[in-house]
Amino acid sequence: MTVVLLISGSTRAASTNSAALRTVSAIAPDGVETRWYDGLAELPAFNPDDDGSTHSSVLALRAQLSRADAVLLCTPEYAGTLPGSLKNLLDWTVGTGDLYRKPVSWITVAPVGRGDGATATLRSVLGFVGADVDPDVGARVPVLREDVGPDGLIAAAEFRSGASAVLRGLVRHAERARP
Repeated sequence: MTVVLLISGSTRAASTNSAALRTVSAIAPDGVETRWYDGLAELPAFNPDDDGSTHSSVLALRAQLSRADAVLLCTPEYAGTLPGSLKNLLDWTVGTGDLYRKPVSWITVAPVGRGDGATATLRSVLGFVGADVDPDVGARVPVLREDVGPDGLIAAAEFRSGASAVLRGLVRHAERARP
């Protein structure tokens, strides 16, 4: 069993990024367990003088990361880069190495011409925290707001196929990375 932690970089209730990850969870094949991280909005602002050991939300993040074999991210782009809340989450992993050598990938749901700043920043930050990123796994699989059904999932075959390919690639990468 491979455990994949799903982290949306959006705190919006009707986020297409979150819908994409809910869909990934719904289509995960046998042998893959997905777990949802939902504490992004509760994380305190990162402070390098604080190791986070007194913050229940930071401890919960670290516990979920430690139990995951891999991490799949999906994030919007704000002002040409990552949303501050997702960058804050990544900052909390620097001192403790929570993502060091952990297989990580992403799905970009923005249409072509958008989201490139967030993806570039994500690649850079993941490099700084020592995440194990296979450059061939992450992908752009665009989603329009109207593609999200009333159940919060994306039914479009093209999205499901692309998202499934990313998940399968990340799982293969995690299986190769196991000691």
